[in-house]
Amino acid sequence: MRKIIEFANRFRREEDGAAMIEYTVLLGIITAAVIVTIIAVGGWVSGQWGNLNTQLQTVPAGGTGGGSGSGSGT
Repeated sequence: MRKIIEFANRFRREEDGAAMIEYTVLLGIITAAVIVTIIAVGGWVSGQWGNLNTQLQTVPAGGTGGGSGSGSGT
């Protein structure tokens, strides 16, 4: 236990320890921002897929007949 306390005290006194803590906090903030962004984008994509699914279910099986061309594929 004494070694851990000595290590913590030495770590606190050194500038490298302070820089490491700053980078760790910055990494945590960036990670949280990425997670929030992924959740937000995931919700938006889910909503778009749901909207597309609803629209496709309301189209009649034969289509709307609004397309141009003969449908022969040439």
